[in-house]
Amino acid sequence: MSAQLADVLGQLSQTVRQLPPESTQQAVGYPSLFLLVALGALVPVVPTGAVVSSAAVVALHQTTPFSLLFVFVVASAAAFAGDVSLYWLGRRGVRSRNGSRWLAALRRRAAPDRLAQAQRGLDEHGVTVLVLSRLVPAGRVPVMLACLLARMPLRRFVKGDVPACLAWAATYGLIGILGGALFAEPWQGVVAAVALTVAVSGGPALWRRVRPARGSDGQHP
Repeated sequence: MSAQLADVLGQLSQTVRQLPPESTQQAVGYPSLFLLVALGALVPVVPTGAVVSSAAVVALHQTTPFSLLFVFVVASAAAFAGDVSLYWLGRRGVRSRNGSRWLAALRRRAAPDRLAQAQRGLDEHGVTVLVLSRLVPAGRVPVMLACLLARMPLRRFVKGDVPACLAWAATYGLIGILGGALFAEPWQGVVAAVALTVAVSGGPALWRRVRPARGSDGQHP
């Protein structure tokens, strides 16, 4: 696993070393950022946090004013568009007698214990739980499924999802700024930002896997 991550980071550094001029980066970068983040919200396989952090690093080293602001606006808008689209598709499945493949996909990706926790959080805190769900690794899908099963109206979901997407984009943008500020070269900052993003998003899941194993090793008959 560590060797594969090292290979990916090495390839990424070689790619970022050859960045095109700023005008080309902006013409291609912002639409690509929007598409990748929106796609990652619909199909949670794209590491959207790493995408936003990398875009923030590149923007930090640009001379164009408001580049970081543009990254924040594009990322949050794309995340919002993807979330609302997925929720709308999921609502169609809830109302349909046969369901839908989108609703079925959400059910497969939400572990029963995480779904139960999300339902309790929704009952206690309402739509504000969406903000935390966006920031907690693998927390978005269980909360969205809990909202669907509670038959939350789309308008109410939108009300809670706006601050959630803004907080998410700001968090990963700050990770990118931190990585970019530590190094003089953009490619070094991108590698650092991706590593930080992987640690933030993958660390809790790894800890949950390691903790039961340690607990079982420590048990005595």
